[in-house]
Amino acid sequence: MSGSERGSTDTFVPELGKRRAFGRVFLWLCFAATTLGVVLLAILLFDILRQGAGRLSLDFLNSYPSRFPARAGIKSALYGTLWVVGFTALFSFPLGVGAAIYLEEYAPRSWLTRVIETNIANLAGVPSIVYGVLGLAVFVRGLALGRSVVAGAATLALLILPVVIISSQEAIRAVPPSIREAGYGIGATKWQTLQRLVLPMAFPGILTGMILSLSRAIGETAPLIMIGALTFIAFTPESPLDEFTVLPIQIFNWASRPQEGFHELAAAAIIVLLVVLLSMNALAIILRNKLKKQV
Repeated sequence: MSGSERGSTDTFVPELGKRRAFGRVFLWLCFAATTLGVVLLAILLFDILRQGAGRLSLDFLNSYPSRFPARAGIKSALYGTLWVVGFTALFSFPLGVGAAIYLEEYAPRSWLTRVIETNIANLAGVPSIVYGVLGLAVFVRGLALGRSVVAGAATLALLILPVVIISSQEAIRAVPPSIREAGYGIGATKWQTLQRLVLPMAFPGILTGMILSLSRAIGETAPLIMIGALTFIAFTPESPLDEFTVLPIQIFNWASRPQEGFHELAAAAIIVLLVVLLSMNALAIILRNKLKKQV
């Protein structure tokens, strides 16, 4: 061993105490950040429950919006939300999963594929109002769909499509290569291996990404305002081409009014929106866990 090497070893000071102190400080900072977020969320939920719980009733769910707070309800917005979210899932799921399968399993590893994947990742961070402008130009005016449920659902499908593609790619990539090799070893084709082995194992992860994407879509307001979703309607959609409103727009409309009664209605509508969101997520999680057990 040379003298320089011995010197560097002799001058090394572990400083374990200082490193452990920094570790404890970092741990408490993370704990404080988590606690702050949970406390703020609890305060927000408590305030919403305090304002809106008294307004919840069957009449509130079965009544249309009104200029008078005592008679106003969310029937049209609730039905519109269910219509729009349903068609958003119908549009985004096959397109997103299909694109993920192609990019992950069939597309050649080339610069073009890398450019496409990079742009998809960048699109996931584009502000939602940009998708509203795109939906207005393409679906409302270009395809002459008007201010319909289909136009709103197609706009939200574009909004969540990058997230669906990326999460589906990650779920497919997480399947061990040995699973594919086992399928090829018994003579299965590439599609048979994907259909019978890879996709069943990846589907719980795909469904998780879909849950997160729809959770974002159900709370969006800006894109739907851009395409002309109504703030006041006294009917429920009966076909995909009907006009509509959704709960976030109705909440925004009530919260922007000065009367205290409308603020209470907005809080009650927020509670209903949270219940719809949590119910949808719970159903998807149950399906995901059931599929995990079957794999």
